[in-house]
Parts: sequence; structure tokens; C-alpha cells
Amino acid sequence: MEQTKYLIAGSSHAALSALNSIRLLDQEGSLTLVTKDDRLPYSPTVLPYVVSGQSKPEKVQLRDEAFFTKNNVNFISGSGLEALDADHNTVTLQNGQEWQYEKLLLATGASPTIPPVTGLADTSYHVLRTMDDAVNLNAALAGAETAVVLGGGLIGMHAAENLIKAGVQVTIVEMCPQVLPGYFDPQAAKIIEQTFVENGVIMRIGDTVVGAAQDGEGSKVSLDSGDEISADLLLVCTGVAPAISYLEGGPVETDQGILVDDRMATNIDNIWAAGDVAQALNFYSGEKSVGGILPAAVEQGRIAGMAMIDDPAINLYPGGVPLNTYEFFGNQAISVGISDENALPEGVEVSLNVNEEEMFYQKIIIGEGRLIGISGINTNFDPGIMWQLVLRRTDLAAVKDEFLRNPVDTGRDLMSRIWR
Repeated sequence: MEQTKYLIAGSSHAALSALNSIRLLDQEGSLTLVTKDDRLPYSPTVLPYVVSGQSKPEKVQLRDEAFFTKNNVNFISGSGLEALDADHNTVTLQNGQEWQYEKLLLATGASPTIPPVTGLADTSYHVLRTMDDAVNLNAALAGAETAVVLGGGLIGMHAAENLIKAGVQVTIVEMCPQVLPGYFDPQAAKIIEQTFVENGVIMRIGDTVVGAAQDGEGSKVSLDSGDEISADLLLVCTGVAPAISYLEGGPVETDQGILVDDRMATNIDNIWAAGDVAQALNFYSGEKSVGGILPAAVEQGRIAGMAMIDDPAINLYPGGVPLNTYEFFGNQAISVGISDENALPEGVEVSLNVNEEEMFYQKIIIGEGRLIGISGINTNFDPGIMWQLVLRRTDLAAVKDEFLRNPVDTGRDLMSRIWR
């Protein structure tokens, strides 16, 4: 049986952030990073660009071999966790290897969720979560003229845009009454939807897929409206769920994901979790929820790594605040915090500035003198600064009118004083 002081399961943003935290104070302790991907680390955000051919798989690495050598890391690819024996501090990898650890971080990410659509299991379809998924979908583009994308979330919208740019006619089917639910309110979503239409995407918003079937070498989906859509490619982007099957029957507490505290610790003393797999504090509700955004993964990984080495400078996790930047057809959309005031109690103040002809949209939500959320299309506010203003519950009372007029400069001025 192999042994290591630190074992990190996963290789994306949370795992690498934890690795950095550990190596800041402990350069010599044995550290092993294992991943199911048979590749060097990469970000899932690049996958749509690999699909379209804009990016090459070998050119989008987050870290190279030299990084792991320099940081004295034993990097094992192509074999993720198969089982965890928390009572004996051991894991079994998919290749059969057994490892004993002193401290373990679970950053195993999420896997695609497949909707219970009649006939889908017997129909050819693609998902887009790993580099292999992207490479396979890119290869399938050869000779393809049409595609159906199930799901109007970030992954589905990114994929649809890149398929269009690759010369494929695309139909998006989203069962919700808008695209990007949870990121933008209906008015902002409508602006984004219209841009997709203008670029040739067929939008079926509010339609539900009730059946799927093989159609020659392609696929066919049936909608609740009675319509049927045939396509050469079917891409399912209907969400993801934490990858935690290796914890079944074990003592690590789970719900939707792995339950963690504000130090990213699980209920087992020497096990932590971070990233898409973790169910951590929600900043707004005080409940625990799965975040699934890149900035949160980085922050959770940093905190977990610091906790694993007992770093006295650790800051507790303040809770998840959504932050998403989304580029589409030359436009940029940003959403920080809550974007729909209807999800909030009464009493919040909303400032809205919209010019659809110029593709401009900006919405600011303030409650009790503090920023709750800000979203925009082709605005130039700094999302990182807005994120910090929300997280720090910064009192805007003295500068509220100025902030509403000019959130960019006012936000920067506020943060320059706070960070001093």
C-alpha cells in the first residue's frame, strides 16, 4: 500500500488552489494528486472552445508536468477514487491502487445529470463535462449539419454558440421560461435570447422534451407541444450533480453534496471537501447548498488547503455568492449575487438601466444599504470588486446615490479604502 501525507482527489480549480495553499507552508510533506482524467489539469470553461476547434486540448492546461515536479507533487492521472475507507485512512483508486493518507481533500467535481426522458438511454447523445467529451463532440462535427441542445444554462449556451460558429444549425430546448435561470432575470435573459436568434439559433423556450429516439445516424426528440426535432447531434446539458458515488455506505456525511463547515471540513476529522462536490454555506440563506462556480471553487480550495496545514492565517468561508461572467457573440454579461429581486423579501431597492438597441443592461439591487446583487450586459463594472462588496456586507449608505450612478469608480474607490 502506498502512503502520502496529503492526498488530493481531483485536478481542477479547487484541487489546485488547495495544493498551492499547502505548499506555501509545507514544501516537503508528501503530496499526491489523483484524477480520473487521463490528462493534465484543465478548466471545464474551455470545453466549448475545444468543441468548435478554437482551442486545442493540449494548449489549455492549467498546470504542466514541470509544475508538479517543481512542487514535489506525485501526479496520478487516469484513475480517480473508487472507494474510501475513512476508518483506516485509505482510498482505492480505479486502477486498483490503494493509498493511505494522513489528510484527504475531496475535490472530485460533478458529473452530468441525465433527465428521465423516455427513450433517451437508447438514443445517441453527447454530454460536455470532460475534455474527452469535448474531443468526441468535436470529432462528431465532421459531416454534421444540425444539432439539438437540451438545456439553456451556461454550458448549453456556450456549446450552442460554438456549434453555430462551427457551421452547425442549432436548436436550444429549455424547459424553463427563460435561458440562464439563476444567473439573470427574465428581462436580461430575453436580450441574450434575442442575440442568439439573430445569430441563427432556434430557441424553443418553455418547451419540455418528453421523448427521444434514434433517427438513422442522428437523433430525434419529441416536445410536449407535439413537435418533433431531428438532428445529426444531440447534446444534453441539463445540469450536473456532485460526483460522490465512492462515498456510498461510508461515514462521510452527504446531502446533495459533501456537507462541510466554514473550514471546508467534513464530519470526519482528517477529510475536507471543496469545489463542485462540496455543499457549503450559502451567503444569503445561511443554509448549505452546492455552489458550482469557479470563484467559489478557488476560494474553497484555498481555505481547505490552509485548514489541512493548520495555517493560522486562515479566513473562514463566508458563504457562497454567485459570480458569473459570460461572453456571447461579442457581448459580455456579468452577474454577481442575486439578479432577480422577486427571490428576495420586500423592501429592497432596484436600480435598472436598459437600452436594448445598444445591448446595454444594468441592474443593481440594494437591501438595508448594502449591495445584494448586480448584473449587466455590456457594462464595465469589475465583478471581483462587486463580489467583495457583497461578501463584506459593505455599507453603501454614504455613497449610495453615487454608486447607483457610477458603480465602477465608486466600487473601486470603496475597495481601495477597505483594502488599506
